[in-house]
Amino acid sequence: MTIRTILVDDETLAIQGMELRLQAHDDVYIVDTCSNGREAIRSIKKHKPDLVFLDIQMPGFDGFSVVQGLMEVEPPLFVFVTAYADHAIRAFEAQAIDYLVKPVEETRLADTLDRVRQRLSEKRGAEEAGRLMEALTEHAPEAAEEMSDGNDAPAANRFEKLINIKDRGQIFRVDVDNIERIDAAGDYMCIYTAENTLILRETMKDLERRLDPRRFQRVHRSTIVNLDLVKQVKPHTNGECFLVLESGASVKVSRSYRDVVARFVH
Repeated sequence: MTIRTILVDDETLAIQGMELRLQAHDDVYIVDTCSNGREAIRSIKKHKPDLVFLDIQMPGFDGFSVVQGLMEVEPPLFVFVTAYADHAIRAFEAQAIDYLVKPVEETRLADTLDRVRQRLSEKRGAEEAGRLMEALTEHAPEAAEEMSDGNDAPAANRFEKLINIKDRGQIFRVDVDNIERIDAAGDYMCIYTAENTLILRETMKDLERRLDPRRFQRVHRSTIVNLDLVKQVKPHTNGECFLVLESGASVKVSRSYRDVVARFVH
């Protein structure tokens, strides 16, 4: 898998330094370099790269303006690169895959590229499955229907593995495997893990789209549970029950969602 990459920085030495560091990664192919934000927008629209290393502070269009200028096209993965660590929160709010501080450390860059490879692999796997289904639908509709009926659960690679949560002035990178349950409070979500409770500004509906429904199921109008972390089911009155989680927390399952419990009964 080749990672088609664009480097954007108004400092020539910074671009040369990144080119030098990326030489150690054979799958990274630099298709263009840009010295300002306007050049970057034109180049990204032209080359459609997989990845962009993007400086934040540039004259005219800064890095965040570049991201905003690409709202009408499918964006690449962005890694922000800057000399100032105080932009980290805004970088993750802009859905950057990572944030590197100059001078970029080689081990830190390697970790970032591993994350990029994983994200691209997931994306390309989903695209390939979509193309296969389109071809089957056109040339063998019966086979496509059978495949669709036999594969009701969406592919896991469509869903988030890590979620960035801004809370108390910090960015927490939360592995979804560690999320035990989620409670809604208006447009805010309380994310519970074994170690922490974090607040995410997002609606329940939007968050559900990001999580694999084979693992994360709503058990109440305002509660989502990680089914992998359920260790006990306790029946209750009126067709309701409680799920006991690994942490010992108990979550009520309302009658409207009792079908969720059926998967625990063999």
